[in-house]
Amino acid sequence: MSDPYETTEAHLERLLGRALNSYDLPDRLVERLGTALAHSSSLYTTSHSPAAGRWRETHRHTYLLSDGGSASLWELVYRHEGDRTIRHEVFTSRVEARLAVARLFGETPEEEAFDPSAFDPEEEPEAADRDAAALSALLTAPTAAQRYREYAVEQSADHARRVLRRAENPDRPGERTALLLKSAYAHRITQAFGTLQCLADGRDAGFRLYEHAFVLLDGSETSLWEVEHTATPDGRHMCEVYETEAAARGAMEVRAHG
Repeated sequence: MSDPYETTEAHLERLLGRALNSYDLPDRLVERLGTALAHSSSLYTTSHSPAAGRWRETHRHTYLLSDGGSASLWELVYRHEGDRTIRHEVFTSRVEARLAVARLFGETPEEEAFDPSAFDPEEEPEAADRDAAALSALLTAPTAAQRYREYAVEQSADHARRVLRRAENPDRPGERTALLLKSAYAHRITQAFGTLQCLADGRDAGFRLYEHAFVLLDGSETSLWEVEHTATPDGRHMCEVYETEAAARGAMEVRAHG
């Protein structure tokens, strides 16, 4: 956690001191960062593996420079399975951080699809072209059997509250689940089942299934399973939420053949 009273100089020194690859940063960039007047840090993504003890986080550190410009460093913090050592690496762009994920974990994260807008405008064009080519090659490579799950860090507890609030099914998760999800600090949404069109009680109805996965403050993961459908008497859109995928799919089966 960042110290709100830490000076920018001390913050930068600590960041570069703990990074295993700080010597790879361009000398010119390091010189410019040495003139930083202020800084801000934020957790950008957090990623968990199904295997216990294996995780990674990406942090963005932005610096206001004395020449009126700004610069960012992307910090990858990670721990391998079976190893309690926490390691740090720093990069000049989000693309470089993605490439490091592929190098370190042998896979391309599914949420980290290539996006040209991810490039920092201050990057050298030649370097950006090299990164784009390398990332494109990685995206076509076979993925590892066991993938990481990528989570966005953004008002996740409030997202959980909204999901539970719009649930209309009587057997929706109760107060215990709502209380647990108040400690959610990251989440991801995955469409687990595409649109299914069928006749329900003689009317055309559509179904979709979403998983809302959350990371809690204690590092554990939990999910809500949301069924969106129009198998209602008047054909209106309805949301139902369940604690397990099996319960959600069972409800879809009942509604589709109701």
